[in-house]
Amino acid sequence: MTSIYLSSDNPRWVPRSEEDLQGAIDGGLFEENHHLDLKKAPGTKSDNRELARDLASFAIDGGTLVIGVQENKESRTFELAPQPLNGLPEKIESVARTIPDPPLTVITEEITAKTADGTGYLIVHIPASPVAPHMVDNKYYGRGDKTKYQLGDAEVVSLHARRRSTEADTLTRLRTEMDNDPLRNVDDQSHLFLVARPTAARRDVCLPITGAPDWQPRLLTLVEKAKSSETVPATLATFHPDIDDAYQAHRRARGVALSSRGLNPDRTYAHEQPQHVREAVIEVQLFEDGGLRLYMSRLSIGVSSPHRPEEGEEQLLADDAAVLLTWRVLELMRLVSEEVGYHGNWAIGAGANRLHGRRRYTGQSSFPANDRYSDDTYEETTGTTLAELRDQPGAVTRRLLGPMLRSLGSEALFAGALGDQS
Repeated sequence: MTSIYLSSDNPRWVPRSEEDLQGAIDGGLFEENHHLDLKKAPGTKSDNRELARDLASFAIDGGTLVIGVQENKESRTFELAPQPLNGLPEKIESVARTIPDPPLTVITEEITAKTADGTGYLIVHIPASPVAPHMVDNKYYGRGDKTKYQLGDAEVVSLHARRRSTEADTLTRLRTEMDNDPLRNVDDQSHLFLVARPTAARRDVCLPITGAPDWQPRLLTLVEKAKSSETVPATLATFHPDIDDAYQAHRRARGVALSSRGLNPDRTYAHEQPQHVREAVIEVQLFEDGGLRLYMSRLSIGVSSPHRPEEGEEQLLADDAAVLLTWRVLELMRLVSEEVGYHGNWAIGAGANRLHGRRRYTGQSSFPANDRYSDDTYEETTGTTLAELRDQPGAVTRRLLGPMLRSLGSEALFAGALGDQS
């Protein structure tokens, strides 16, 4: 169960039963505020739009709706009003995904009533959205001390500026990683870079992992879980190197890392390695502040044409590797969040270099695609929530890689991996 913010005195209350909800009422703990609202389930189309406005208002700073607890207007107290739960979570999620613009992802948790008649209570958590503010009926909404309100132009501009600042910080971090490419002077392959960081975590949020004596098996376990996760679409083919090919443990500046054989402990290139090792370098790093980094050196593959062998090898882009490893990193972000108890937002960036003039490799025939990439580098950033990492990693992948895949003419080939996950 995810905690509910009631007040500064009760910042992490977790209701698990009807008795817990009644106890909060009896103790006078419920009060509609900037982070909490209580109401009945929506019953009409008008109710659905009102619910959408509530969700949009909470999406700026995050908040919770408790459905099944209502206010008695005469006594100005709250009372239990259990609602039919059949289909209610799906209805709330549908409203969140179809009415606000951009769509919202929420987390719902049920608490059944003691009467065992199919009624109960629904806790709806709305994480702070990295793409806030959200519109409903062409109006932006925010949350005041106790109620929602329509945002003014100045507030909308300020929120968009805050989002651009986060995106700029992520882009700076991504470019730093690309500038520090450990194989920048080696061979001619394209390289993949993924960076992520929690946007509202303590600076030492992952110290319980990175500073622990057993950090190596703990990080290996997280990587193995990300590799074996059933959330990754089966349509994505296996690729070498994959995330679990990073197995050598190293301490790094402000964190710890796992790498393949191609990197030395100081993150320099291991020149003495055979060619097949040099061509497939991969590294995963976890920073004390919760940041994650994935580096992979085999985003392109040297392929010779069987019809024109005299022309030698052409470096062809493995766009399927970019999609697969992005999914892996998103799953690793989710696992790290749950491991350290971080429920806030993330910023993530994807980059690639040495792309100019290169085509994607179809993998289905000896002929590459015709579309050639016209820039030498690719950079994209986005924000995401823990709810989106759980339920819609495909949508995050599309935001990160969609522009590159469309330029290569391959977005449609990955429709199953770029769609919303239900």
